[in-house]
Amino acid sequence: MNWNLVVTLFFVGSCLVYGKKSEPNQTPDWAKKDIRDYSDADLERLYDQWEEDEEDPLEPHALPEPTSPPPPIDLSNMDMSDPEGLLKMSKKGKTVMMFATVSGEPSRQETEQITGLWQSSLMNSHLITERFVVGDNRAIFMFKDGSHAWEAKDFLIQQDRCLEVTIENKPYPGKGRIGREEL
Repeated sequence: MNWNLVVTLFFVGSCLVYGKKSEPNQTPDWAKKDIRDYSDADLERLYDQWEEDEEDPLEPHALPEPTSPPPPIDLSNMDMSDPEGLLKMSKKGKTVMMFATVSGEPSRQETEQITGLWQSSLMNSHLITERFVVGDNRAIFMFKDGSHAWEAKDFLIQQDRCLEVTIENKPYPGKGRIGREEL
């Protein structure tokens, strides 16, 4: 075994164990150096400092979605003859996925462009959605607030290249289906 390696490891280990920790409001000399001048020991101290700060709270954007129950549904003001309205209200605050099919025989790139335009239009109407192209002519639009999916559906079925929109396993024919024999 190489004795130089053993001595070096012993020295580094004892520096880590017996090294003086700086006061909370006092910056140590090694931390004032330019980062390009850091030695391996300085980098190790920096790594240890990061590990100590691991218990800091996460930024708000990094937190997971809240798991609180959705707001209660007030059925007294609902029109019971409108099942779509009831479904829309029941999905408020829940994540809903909507499938959209592009008419014709588009390439995947063309589907990316068309659905990207649809997504931009929805975002301009304050309907926040994420889009995932899952096939040559199919995309998923995901809404964090599921009640927005039906407003988006109303927009999408009016688009010339929209063959069909599906929400909660219910298909809605689009303007692109007119004159086509597809079902």
